[in-house]
Amino acid sequence: MAVKIRLARRGRKKQPFYHVVIADARAPRDGKFIEKIGSYNPMTSPATIEIDRDKAFDWLKNGAQPTDTVRAMLRFKGVYYRRHLMRGVAKGAMTEEKAMEMYHAWIDAKEAKIAARFEETRLKKEQFYKELSGEIKKVTKVAVAAETQEAFRETAGEEGAAEEASAEAPVVEATAEATPAVEAPVAEAKAEEEE
Repeated sequence: MAVKIRLARRGRKKQPFYHVVIADARAPRDGKFIEKIGSYNPMTSPATIEIDRDKAFDWLKNGAQPTDTVRAMLRFKGVYYRRHLMRGVAKGAMTEEKAMEMYHAWIDAKEAKIAARFEETRLKKEQFYKELSGEIKKVTKVAVAAETQEAFRETAGEEGAAEEASAEAPVVEATAEATPAVEAPVAEAKAEEEE
């Protein structure tokens, strides 16, 4: 009996959710399976992968063949790294304690990266909702032009130079919290007019 580690689709139309299952290769995709070892949700950002690493490692060791997608997930979750380390232990290159220490250090570093990506996504979503609700207002082209003129007057100190700067203001979109410096575009505009 050929055993596969594969995905079984769940969820609604256009909202897929998958279970990572151990199944007979002859069974249908969403049909009978031997054991469920995890889940995969591609709809979140980044995708959520939850796999029981110990069960997956045991099934791989016993000869279960993963599909291409599941193989990529197992590599991402460190199951193949553990398999690599255990081969080194079998050859006598290192002790099992050292191998498990390396494995757990790798897992901790990987989980920290994933948590950072989830936090980054959460902050982007919060920023978007603040902009949508009006808590953070976008700086318009007119406001940027006014800031450009004021900055140029402060640096040049001449009224004639201020008239040259008002010819055309640069178009910049930014939030009110982080307004970029505007002296450089004014100097470039003045240099183009002199030529």
